[in-house]
Amino acid sequence: MKAVQITAEQQMAVVELEKPEIKSNEVLLKMKYVGFCGSDLNTFLGRNPMVKMPVIPGHEVSAVIAAVGSEVPASLKVGMAVTVDPYSNCGHCASCRHERANACEHNETLGVQRNGAMREYLAMPWQKIIPATGLTEKEIALIEPMSVGFHAVNRAEVTDIDRVLVIGCGMIGIGAIVRASLRGATVIAVDLDDEKLALAKRMGAHEVINSKTEDLHARLMELTEGLGPDVVIEAVGNAFTQNQAVNEVAFTGRIVFIGYAKGGTEFVTKLFVQKELDIRGSRNAKPADFRAVIHYMQQNRDYPKDELISAVATPQTAIDAMRQWAAAPAKVFRILVGF
Repeated sequence: MKAVQITAEQQMAVVELEKPEIKSNEVLLKMKYVGFCGSDLNTFLGRNPMVKMPVIPGHEVSAVIAAVGSEVPASLKVGMAVTVDPYSNCGHCASCRHERANACEHNETLGVQRNGAMREYLAMPWQKIIPATGLTEKEIALIEPMSVGFHAVNRAEVTDIDRVLVIGCGMIGIGAIVRASLRGATVIAVDLDDEKLALAKRMGAHEVINSKTEDLHARLMELTEGLGPDVVIEAVGNAFTQNQAVNEVAFTGRIVFIGYAKGGTEFVTKLFVQKELDIRGSRNAKPADFRAVIHYMQQNRDYPKDELISAVATPQTAIDAMRQWAAAPAKVFRILVGF
């Protein structure tokens, strides 16, 4: 079978692998589409310290079940459209014991710490299979990245009386915007790109701010009666935007960091105490977040799904798509590779 492999920094190849044989508790998946995400781009650029080359990327999966093992529940049937929970968990660490396996201390994500899904066939334990009936093959590949944004909103405990600021309108930020909007919150989206902000508006943001051309603080004071947002979800991952979150959030507000800065970040720690802030991390997603995204997609068939897909590549053209993304990272939501 064919697989896409990142062989070295800025090098990619189509390689031949043996088709996997499943164990009794496993499901064999036939890939339809697999998405490239930011971690794959960092791997391609040689900036991902968690990856050992060569590696097969990919953990945003759209597939159909090709075969099932003897111990797989009857509810999982051959031909069923599914996605995959791509995170492993040890079952023994503090996170797992507290039923937060998404933050397992020993997690290995497909395409990062272990070879990923960008191949024709993949064998997975049946417990990691999530049915996604009623959705198109392409949009199923969007479920995982959107679920990361959904999870961040859960971590922020967003309610209908909150004003929620989402910094960064990439795919994960869009997921946060959708989830916060579904909960009835007033959502304010911030980005540097007007096209992304326009899409954020169509996906549920009530107000948008281009922080490159507008005074972010002044606009937030105008939109929040001078109080600041109750919740800030930071979906960029750099020191500047992390400081923006701390500076702009309301007193007694909640901040959730999805992205993480590659280096250190210095904060005015007095604000932590003065504002009595809750600052939380958000890692990956739980199966319930996947199911919530699937429910949203099933119930809202007119959402602009095609605008979330920037390009569709073949295994042979995947390297060209990745190079184009590297040259203009701000203009890409998701690149899918079709099998």
